[in-house]
Amino acid sequence: MKTLEVDLGNRSYPIYIGADLIDQPDLFKACEKASSIFVVTNTTVAPLYAQRLNKTLETFGKKVRAIVLPDGESYKDWKNLQLIFDDLLKFGADRQTMLVALGGGVIGDMTGFAAASFMRGVRFIQVPTTLLAQVDSSVGGKTGINHPLGKNMIGAFHQPVAVIADLNTLKTLPARELSAGLAEVVKHGAIADAKFLDWIEANAKPLLACDTDAMSHAVLRSCEIKSAVVSADEREGGIRATLNFGHTFGHAIEAGMGYGEWLHGEAVGCGMVLGADLSCRLNYITKAEADRLTKIIQSMNLPIAPPKFGGKRYLELMQVDKKTESGQIRYVVLEKIGKAQIQGVPDAQVLETLTATGAA
Repeated sequence: MKTLEVDLGNRSYPIYIGADLIDQPDLFKACEKASSIFVVTNTTVAPLYAQRLNKTLETFGKKVRAIVLPDGESYKDWKNLQLIFDDLLKFGADRQTMLVALGGGVIGDMTGFAAASFMRGVRFIQVPTTLLAQVDSSVGGKTGINHPLGKNMIGAFHQPVAVIADLNTLKTLPARELSAGLAEVVKHGAIADAKFLDWIEANAKPLLACDTDAMSHAVLRSCEIKSAVVSADEREGGIRATLNFGHTFGHAIEAGMGYGEWLHGEAVGCGMVLGADLSCRLNYITKAEADRLTKIIQSMNLPIAPPKFGGKRYLELMQVDKKTESGQIRYVVLEKIGKAQIQGVPDAQVLETLTATGAA
């Protein structure tokens, strides 16, 4: 098992990475002082792991109850968030209640938002079961739900007390979900570690085969990168925004297609193709470097051709983005492979990218 620390002063917390961690009560010791424990999961994950996790949590002698939500990005909304609050209130949760998020990014984001909001804040633990959640969404305290007009536009920063990434849960992922998670792994290399991107390029086959050693390194290095960025900029006032490389375009794809049509990682992967092209047009990276990144994304079985919404529609969708300032869309671009920055870009240049990649 590997352990990392997200350094946020008195709100610091560990990230545990290893096999069969769901069965280890010592990792859940934050539950010792809880009055009750509510496990939030979904209809896909619950049959696989809920019983094992409940057995572990019951060792603390607390009441453990499962809240099982429908599975999918399309359910990341007010209606399903309300189901969490309904159960918390119905079954006597209080300010000492611990929430545990067992699932992928949707479950993690919704559980975290519920924890941030219920009685103005209760503690929660992340137990991510998808690659995307293990390398990205479970770390950093971003929580929230989608709005029909924009992705993740309603939420709060609320840090977990621990992240427990059990690598064996990745072995039950469908191939498409695994590829979606690899998009975020590629992103970390592209924005922060050129040597890591080299390693990803050389290890595409073992990563797609969910090889234990390869996956362990991918999750560990991704979490190292993200935890360092979050520790330096918790609330995305500066460098943390670079973690959104590919996301402005990707969120537009998700909203335009309808949430759930493309997986989040698929949209981000395609968004990075657009972001690389834009970085090239801004004379930061070469065309060869942009093409190389596109090939790496494609090697992870991710789509590289964006849906054709038209330039005007893309700009409308991207206007509803958390990085927009004073009406200007701000984009994460690659200053070079392994280093990103955020800046405003004239619509005309963005339209050139959308046209060149077939989106417009």
